Amino acid sequence: MNTKKYLEEANVDSILIYNGSNEDLNFYYFTRLLEGGIFEGSFAVLTDDGIKVITSILEEESAKKGKHEVLLYRTASEREELLRKALKGSNTIGVNYNALSVRDFEKLKKILGERDYKDISEKLGEWRMIKDEEEINLIREAGKIASEVADIMPNFMKEGIREYELAARLGYEMFKRGAEDFAFTTIMAFGEHSAEPHYLSGDRKLKKGDFVLMDFGARYHHYNSDTTRTFVFGRASEKQKNMYYTVLEAQKLGISMIREGVNGKDVDIEVKKFIDSTEFKGRMIHSTGHGLGLAVHDHVGLSSQMDLILKEGMVVTVEPGVYIPGFGGVRIEDDVLVKKDGAEVLTFAKKDELIEV
Repeated sequence: MNTKKYLEEANVDSILIYNGSNEDLNFYYFTRLLEGGIFEGSFAVLTDDGIKVITSILEEESAKKGKHEVLLYRTASEREELLRKALKGSNTIGVNYNALSVRDFEKLKKILGERDYKDISEKLGEWRMIKDEEEINLIREAGKIASEVADIMPNFMKEGIREYELAARLGYEMFKRGAEDFAFTTIMAFGEHSAEPHYLSGDRKLKKGDFVLMDFGARYHHYNSDTTRTFVFGRASEKQKNMYYTVLEAQKLGISMIREGVNGKDVDIEVKKFIDSTEFKGRMIHSTGHGLGLAVHDHVGLSSQMDLILKEGMVVTVEPGVYIPGFGGVRIEDDVLVKKDGAEVLTFAKKDELIEV
């Protein structure tokens, strides 16, 4: 990793990432310590010489899996001394205000003394928007896990099963396939609950004629997928079919627009314009998508409220939806890699036909 590039763009002598009381995902971005290790209380220090990882003796084996110099401490005083030595001669230090608590920041200043501490949180966000090949492959694997699970979930749908029971099965199937964690708390919504975009999972029992909306993701080596599929348990009504195929066509439109140079805002505008041209006008109540990576909402994505010029290497979700309170909702979501002249869909669960279970 070319640390000089980051230091020059941030206009700092060094960058200090502290994975403290608030987890800082940028620690993993820079160190690529993605397999094993908690690294709570650890530092990543970027200087002209490269990256140093300052971490506890508890993390020794995990830390040595990486490619960077590892400095180990056993006591708080050892940690402070290592930190001072690593940043010796650095007058301007870039830090991430977004992840530092006030208390942690005050402790750092007490250890390092009065220097010019510069907030580089916006720069960190910009750097993480463009994924390299390693990051894309990890997201692709997380997407593969989620896609395979989505396709088998109808096998476990039976009358009377509760939302939280089906959500538990979904988690089990993800872990069987190599997920290290959930990307976020699974949304498992039956019937009228599917009209709540951020519903989680309750004790509602599945019955004939219900929508089953599953919004979930796998975390694989710290990188995430995020996918949604909607089914009908039993025979779908005409209204349910119309909702589903309207959302499917809206998603296809959104994906077809994605390529380098397009403004994400325009994708959202066109998707909503299409839905508003149908009987479901005004029933899409969220943006079309968001950035994806180390965080599930990694950065701004496809929203009419924000300008974002898409660039090759970005990964965004495309997830239009239609929601009718008291009746139900449909959302279809995939993870999409932006390329120079188009898009690659990283999640592949079945969706071209409404699945009636």
